[in-house]
Amino acid sequence: MIDNDKDRDEAVEKELEGVPEEFLDDSEEGDEGGSLEEALEALRGDLEAAKQEVLYAKADAQNQRRRLEKEAQDARNYAATGFARDVLSVADNLARAIDAIPEDLREDSKFKGLVAGIQATQRELDKVFTQHGISRIAAMGLPLDPNQHQAMMEVPTDDAEPGTVVQEMQSGYMIKDRLLRPAMVGVAKKPD
Repeated sequence: MIDNDKDRDEAVEKELEGVPEEFLDDSEEGDEGGSLEEALEALRGDLEAAKQEVLYAKADAQNQRRRLEKEAQDARNYAATGFARDVLSVADNLARAIDAIPEDLREDSKFKGLVAGIQATQRELDKVFTQHGISRIAAMGLPLDPNQHQAMMEVPTDDAEPGTVVQEMQSGYMIKDRLLRPAMVGVAKKPD
């Protein structure tokens, strides 16, 4: 019988290990009700603080997840930016080659296949650009937009409002919603 009491006392002591001293206060019975209420209020305060910390941690984790998802999406959308910039010179050269062919050679039976091949290559390149979100920037006849156009010169003219693009020296391109290369343009100004 004594062994059972000793085992029970040891078990109670083990359970009380780590419990703060203020909760183990052996004061008189009249104070016990007050100290229990104080302890209960302290625990409620601790619980409320812990709830707030959990809410902050959840919000922080959600913000981090959103940030990582956006970074991953941007990486997918704009991964080909460097390669696309390099390929733009190929597109420029194809356009120059087509523009350089005189009209009489386009109809010549000896050159018809060559011209058709260059034009087909340009169409295919345009199709690939479209598939990857690369689009040409509209410039001619529009007001100068410094976010998309780079003014290279002013052209005196009465045919267009000042500040209007009247000449395009090099096409500009966007990749999705980002500028890949600005259009190099000539802008109208009033004649002197």
